[in-house]
Amino acid sequence: MTAKTAISTSDAPAPAHTFHQGVRKGPFVQVSGQGPVDPATGEYLHPGDVAAQTTRTLENVRAIVEAGGATFDDVVMLRVYLTRREDFAAMNDAYGEFVTRHCPGGVLPSRTTVFTGLPREEMLVEIDALAVTD
Repeated sequence: MTAKTAISTSDAPAPAHTFHQGVRKGPFVQVSGQGPVDPATGEYLHPGDVAAQTTRTLENVRAIVEAGGATFDDVVMLRVYLTRREDFAAMNDAYGEFVTRHCPGGVLPSRTTVFTGLPREEMLVEIDALAVTD
């Protein structure tokens, strides 16, 4: 059996004490839900701007994926959590631009989008990921 290892990087926000930024087991890299947080300051960025929050959140996801020994092109699934249905189009545009740029293989990850409440009022979006390496 392959050991389960915690993923930690200063290029993404520090996690709460009850979970890690990500976990790797064998070829699987699971990234915990990320938000639009500046890793250097811990500050929530881009209040009210779901497109900018989506891009920042995906940058945090990418940093953890890479710290786990994968690339963003290895991501097979992203789950997006939005607080407002009316933000879907703006999120989707920013999301599409980011994943297209960071998936040079041309196969974009699967995705689920859920509308829900999030832990912090300033968070309009949260995203988690699953990557699989060779």
